[in-house]
Amino acid sequence: MYPMVLKITPSGLPQCWLDVYAAVTEIVCDRALYTFGEICSTLHGGYNSQGVQSTIDVPQIIVGRKDPKELRSIPPLLNRYLFSRDSFRCMYCGEKFHHSLLSRDHIVPLSRGGRNVWTNVVTACKRCNGHKGARLLSECNMELLAVPYTPNRYEYLYLANRRILADQMEYLKKGFRNLVA
Repeated sequence: MYPMVLKITPSGLPQCWLDVYAAVTEIVCDRALYTFGEICSTLHGGYNSQGVQSTIDVPQIIVGRKDPKELRSIPPLLNRYLFSRDSFRCMYCGEKFHHSLLSRDHIVPLSRGGRNVWTNVVTACKRCNGHKGARLLSECNMELLAVPYTPNRYEYLYLANRRILADQMEYLKKGFRNLVA
């Protein structure tokens, strides 16, 4: 399995993860302004009439030629990113769990006017979430172990890909506000 390639905008914001084939397409179709970082993969193509096989080196980071029209400032709230943000740890009992044993808990329940936003949700084991139910923390004598936050673009891309290469990590770490990598 090939590592993912980090695509950034010309203005320097991390944009998305690309598989190596999409990254090669960006490069050969001249949609990459420039590339940097170590080579993460080498793809092999066909053979020419002299019997020489074509190859292309794929860098860890590519810079797109133009800024996207729209770049989400708030990442999508998906359980896999939420669980990753909270390190697969229940924010009530502190235990680490496999993702299949975790759930999303709304600090202020939806039935009580809470919203489905990053700052109102935490990772909870099913036991703790069941105990809390649709109550407020003060009503069930529970406390949070950490304050929930909305990840920025750098943190979101870190949460979205845990197989990050050295140059990619170095680039993303510059933008971390809440994460310690």
